[in-house]
Formats: sequence, C-alpha cells, structure tokens
Amino acid sequence: MTRTTNARTAGITFIVYFAVVMAQVAVVRDPNLVTILTLIGQFSALVLAVTLYALTRDYDSDLAMLGLVCRTAEGIIGATLLPASLALGSTAAVGAPLSTVTATSDPESLLATVRSWNTAVSALFFAVGSTAFAWVMLRGRIIPTGLAWLGVLASVLMVVVLPLQLAGIVSGRVGAFSSLPMIFFELPLGVWLIAKG
Repeated sequence: MTRTTNARTAGITFIVYFAVVMAQVAVVRDPNLVTILTLIGQFSALVLAVTLYALTRDYDSDLAMLGLVCRTAEGIIGATLLPASLALGSTAAVGAPLSTVTATSDPESLLATVRSWNTAVSALFFAVGSTAFAWVMLRGRIIPTGLAWLGVLASVLMVVVLPLQLAGIVSGRVGAFSSLPMIFFELPLGVWLIAKG
C-alpha cells in the first residue's frame, strides 16, 4: 500500500477502535454484540500494527518493529478469551476494573477474573506499542510535534500505571483516568491522518 493509503487506513481505524472501546464501556451486555465489538477491536489493533509500522519503519525500524509486535500482541491477547466467553454465554467483566473482580470456583466469576487480567495485559501491550510508535512519529516529525508529544506522554503514563494496577497498588479508577489522555491523542491523530494522508 502507498503511504497515503496506510495513513488514511490508520486514521479510520483509530476512529473505529475508539468507537468500539466506548461501546464496550457503555451498557453493552448482549454476548453476541460484545463478541462482535471485541473482534472488531482486536482486528483494529492488528490493522493499526501494520499501518503504523508502514508509516514509521523508515525512521526507526527497530522501534517500529517493537510497536508492530506489541500492537499485534494486544490484538491476539485481547481475543483469546472469546471462545470461553461464548461457551459460557457470558459478558462477565467486560470493562470491569481489576479491583472489583475476585476469583471463585464459579465458572462465570472465574471468567470475569481472567477477562479483567486479560484486558489489563492487553492494554499494557497497547501502551508499549503506542509509546514506540508515538516516539518514532515525534523523532521523525511524521505528525505535528505537539500531537506527537501528547502521544508519547499519554502512552508512557499508561505504561507506568498499568503494571501498578496489575500489582494492586493503583485502583481501577486511577487506571481509567490514566487512559483519558490517550483519547486526546488518538482521536485527533486519526482525523489528522485521514486529512493529511
């Protein structure tokens, strides 16, 4: 694909990805709809991995490869529990913070616990991949400098907070608030990539 096609595809995918995440956080509890949204979100992560790699590899191939691998891992990890969720007909723990979920012998409760951890680990791969891509975009002056700095800082914030959340040091609300700056990076970036190609 051409650079313009990659940029516009990435821009559209950022917006789709954001819409899917917002729909999952909303009051979506229908297992079929959750499954469809999860699949769209995970395929979006894979599309972003490839298109952002294509846009950044000429500026720093090693960091671009790290971003590609992390965003690919995000997509794969995020989809691993779909078969178990479908088998139980459960939407347990979709969007639930780690601090609110406990393990029990009940299959749905256990799935809720595993899904919460799965989501947090997937988000950590997202944050590391986003950090790598944002840094390369900043150094290569691929996008406006202010937007690139926002991406680096928002990504690094998530890289710091998510392990603390996984360790139980930080509560779910702090984790949720730490991801807000990412919204102010990815949505404008998506629009910019679509407009500027």
